[in-house]
Amino acid sequence: MDHTSHRAGATDDRAAHRAHDPSGGHSGHSDHTGRRHGGVTWSTAAKATLHCLIGCAIGEILGMVIGTALMWGNMPTMILAITLAFLFGYSFTMFAVLRAGVDLRSAVKVALAADTVSIAVMEFVDNGIIALVPGAMDAHLTDALFWSSLLGGFVVAFVVTTPVNKWLIGRGKGHAVVHAYH
Repeated sequence: MDHTSHRAGATDDRAAHRAHDPSGGHSGHSDHTGRRHGGVTWSTAAKATLHCLIGCAIGEILGMVIGTALMWGNMPTMILAITLAFLFGYSFTMFAVLRAGVDLRSAVKVALAADTVSIAVMEFVDNGIIALVPGAMDAHLTDALFWSSLLGGFVVAFVVTTPVNKWLIGRGKGHAVVHAYH
């Protein structure tokens, strides 16, 4: 097998990667820290989680503010917040991948593969915290309980989701999918 393209620095040549690894995976390649996927650091996992959390938080806060301001019930407000959390979470990844020159259809696929599990875990934990805090679901935008339960849920979601992302990235999944486009 001719590895000239690899030695010449053409590391972005997808055909050469597939010829080297027919599965199309990146099992032998390193992540941004120089370690193999299985040895991903907590720092890498935390950065991936923070990236995801920022998009989720924007969508979730926007959804909670809109639903609460319109005096919607708890369920429609949560559905809107969760929907916007996924939308904003995916959009952060999609915009980064689109900037790398990937077409829209491929960018959507990358975002779905990279962020679905992370966002789902965050939303489950965050909304679970809000649902469990007495009175939080009925708090108004001007109540400290509204904001403290929402922000507290984000903190707990970050702590719970970081090990999930570490596990996913260590197996070449989750945010590791995006690394090919950085």
